[in-house]
Amino acid sequence: MRVAFITRSTLYKVPGGDTEQIIQTARCLKNLGVRADIHLTNEQINYDHYDLLHFSNIIRPSDILYHTYKSNKPFVISPNFVDYSEYDKEQRKGISGFIFHLFSSDFNEYLKTISRWLLGTDVLKSKSYLRKGHKRSVREILKRTALLLPTSKAEFLNLKEKYSVERPYSIVPNGVDAGIFIPNGATRNNHLVLCAARIEGIKNQLNLIRALNNSEFTLMIVGEPAPNQKKYFQRCRSIAGVNIIFAGKLSHEELAKLYKKAKVHVLPSWFETCGLSTLEAAAMGCNLVITDKGYTREYFGDEAFYCDPSDPKSILDAVRKAADTGAQKSLQEKILDRYTWRKAAEATLEAYKKIIPD
Repeated sequence: MRVAFITRSTLYKVPGGDTEQIIQTARCLKNLGVRADIHLTNEQINYDHYDLLHFSNIIRPSDILYHTYKSNKPFVISPNFVDYSEYDKEQRKGISGFIFHLFSSDFNEYLKTISRWLLGTDVLKSKSYLRKGHKRSVREILKRTALLLPTSKAEFLNLKEKYSVERPYSIVPNGVDAGIFIPNGATRNNHLVLCAARIEGIKNQLNLIRALNNSEFTLMIVGEPAPNQKKYFQRCRSIAGVNIIFAGKLSHEELAKLYKKAKVHVLPSWFETCGLSTLEAAAMGCNLVITDKGYTREYFGDEAFYCDPSDPKSILDAVRKAADTGAQKSLQEKILDRYTWRKAAEATLEAYKKIIPD
């Protein structure tokens, strides 16, 4: 079987969770005998080389429309459906915050797409997106896809409710690299708290710093600011107390060493599909503090500590509970058993076979 992953033009320049998801899934699919190539949406692609196209990020429909018409190939979508509406309307500052507060979430995504194109930070592969708008473009893609591959049932239901489109789906959960995130030899510091994520408003490092500033904890923030979030990063640094450490970008191997030292990993996002760093931290035996907004409960159930991202006190209380609680061994075992990239690739291949039988 030959599959082309086609994704956003900034996949490598602005890496995120989808970058890891696509690279790792393609790598593991190759180990399962599938030819899986990664293409950026602005590349020339010889569609005849492939049996199936695999898209991601349904909130970027302009990246998808062009190739579906040009190729006439069956396609699947990993939606990566994140709802930015609460953050856009309630937390964004300045002119963009004022504008996004006035309009619907679909129109706001339309404005973001057009802005990235006009500023030259991204491409607009399908000019029909300008005419159709965001919501109509998403609904058209959903109606034409052969299969949806959400990371959870909650994600599928949210997408279905939002766009009123019923499509077949197969759940393909996110995973960890079991060859790197090996929990042997951990030595925990009960006062070391880790947050590994790209630094940006949606990830909510600002409220996390407010929560843990001058507390009994050392907070280590791992990650770089997104290109358009430099001011947000500056705000984070400007309010940070002496117990807040900005570690910058680390390799997976370096991060694995930190997971062995930290008692708690916290990701108080305004919305989260799952959080790859949260999965990795759980696999390494950290206790988890995560947002109560998104699809996280489907992965972590009652074995994590949930916080309200809008409330620094809620974040601090959850961190203290996590630090005072013994390791969640059953969660660690579940992650290593169910949520690896090998398992994700196997589920992806089974989904492909529903469309392209052996």
